[in-house]
Amino acid sequence: MNELVQDLAPAGRRRPPLQTLGDWMRRQRSAIQALQWTVVVFYLALLIWPALLPLPREYAHFYENLVLFAQFVFWGLWWPFVILSMLLLGRVWCGVFCPEGALSEWASRHGRGGAIPRWMRWGGWPFTAFVLTTVYGQLISVYEYPRAALLILGGSTIVAMAVGFFYGRGKRVWCRHLCPVNGVFSLLARLAPVHFRVDAAAWRRAPRRTPAVDCAPLVNISGMTGASACHMCGRCSGHRNAVTLSARSPNREILSLGDNAASRWDALLLTVGLLGVATGAFQWSASPWFVQLKQGLAEWLIERDIYWPLGDGAPWWLLTHYPETNDVFTWLDGGVILLYIGATTLVIGGALLLALRLAGRLLGQRTMPWRLAYGLTPLAGISLFLGLSALTLSLLKAERLDLSWAPGLRAALLAVAVLWTGRLLWGLLGAGGNGAVFRRRALAWLCLMAAAGLVVGSWVAMFYYW
Repeated sequence: MNELVQDLAPAGRRRPPLQTLGDWMRRQRSAIQALQWTVVVFYLALLIWPALLPLPREYAHFYENLVLFAQFVFWGLWWPFVILSMLLLGRVWCGVFCPEGALSEWASRHGRGGAIPRWMRWGGWPFTAFVLTTVYGQLISVYEYPRAALLILGGSTIVAMAVGFFYGRGKRVWCRHLCPVNGVFSLLARLAPVHFRVDAAAWRRAPRRTPAVDCAPLVNISGMTGASACHMCGRCSGHRNAVTLSARSPNREILSLGDNAASRWDALLLTVGLLGVATGAFQWSASPWFVQLKQGLAEWLIERDIYWPLGDGAPWWLLTHYPETNDVFTWLDGGVILLYIGATTLVIGGALLLALRLAGRLLGQRTMPWRLAYGLTPLAGISLFLGLSALTLSLLKAERLDLSWAPGLRAALLAVAVLWTGRLLWGLLGAGGNGAVFRRRALAWLCLMAAAGLVVGSWVAMFYYW
């Protein structure tokens, strides 16, 4: 009966290509699972094997050395283009490819099936996990060294499987509540031009008793109005003749967001996490201000005969420590990294939060207008892509490839980020009204764009001046 309801279509009407694709994904569940396990094997091999090998001490091409190849795959290809896929396709990576999600779901199917505890449902986990993982990754140089990648990515995978084993029954409890990038993916997927649309009227017209969809990320499909939580796996396509893969405006989900649906934690993840912490994490190693600050503090310490911060005896899992490649962090290095990221977060995140407050006052709102923060999503997504792809270009530059196109592409992406963010913010600020209302709306928009300009300015400085 389930297949009858799912495949029912009006006579004489040809299904749109996207709907056909969604239904095909539902029917090819076994093939998708096989693909997921293939990715799992590839992921584990590139995560574990390079960590057991010695680090290359001399120049080598990334296609000649497994350590460099794994670095290029994880940080030069995987993460930048996963971020890009969220903007273009929604969370297809989560539902079709993600090895961590597949392992967590597998563990859940063979686990204890416990109830999800209340503490795990706390809405602040995506923000907290993202900030802690990002900062810790910088301290141990996760982009450069396979042991650091194994610690962070492998540790996350083990915890994901443990959560799956103890909680839920064949579900992705880890992905829904604790994954460090769940909040990031949820935000970026709101801009995807494709999603699984639920027709509420068709849902109600269908027979009352139909088998439930095995939705791994625990989405309430009947009430699903966007793409933020959907993993785009296709399992629900055609269900009750009401769920279809459809095209939409990339702006629609954010512009239709109501005040009650806006989350303070989402807004903090955007302003403080993605545009503050992540920007500082991407840029500290290229910043001349970082070098000047570290040198100034070192001189100040030496003048006062304080030498312990200049020691480099920290273990590799606490601070970067690889003497064989002459890459060793002192306690001062670690402290200045934290200070730089914290200062960047304070300046950019503080400016964005202040701009939100001013915009709310100009619009006559006494409470923080968290809904407006969602307009910064294009800037956050493109900033993440620019930061992650910087390593991609560095690795390609080491291969002596012609990268003369890179500055122009980066400038174009920054222009898209500014224009797209400006359009969304203007739409979120409302429409209509007399001249005074329009002026307040314009002033609120200028406040928000000026704060967003700090992010753009930091990328301009990194790419074109430092």
